[in-house]
Amino acid sequence: MDVDRLIGLIVDCAITVKKTLGEGFLEAVYQNALIYELEDNGLKCEKEKPVTIFYKGRPAGNYRADIIVEGKVILEIKVANEICKAHGFQLVNYLRGTGIPDGLIINFGSFPMGFKRKFLNSKQSNGTK
Repeated sequence: MDVDRLIGLIVDCAITVKKTLGEGFLEAVYQNALIYELEDNGLKCEKEKPVTIFYKGRPAGNYRADIIVEGKVILEIKVANEICKAHGFQLVNYLRGTGIPDGLIINFGSFPMGFKRKFLNSKQSNGTK
């Protein structure tokens, strides 16, 4: 499945989760429910995957990517009033650390739901192994 189609399916699954659960839950609840919905749609998910950032070949820090879908898209789950620049920087760090070029911030806390796609370009791909 190409990435654009995959992201469309991810968005559909996220909307289903929000319609089913409604408002007011913590990120972990939406994250787990979204994983169930994605898996029910035949997609492989990795939850809280460790991402190590390297500096000159040595580990400089660790992150945990919320969800990686099919090894192609990193999802950053939020419950906030809106998606802010810091959320985008966080997701780009995950993209850089993994080398996965596509990511999506999903904000279950806003109305309507917020989605923001981020891309990794070749100039940003430092900090990996």
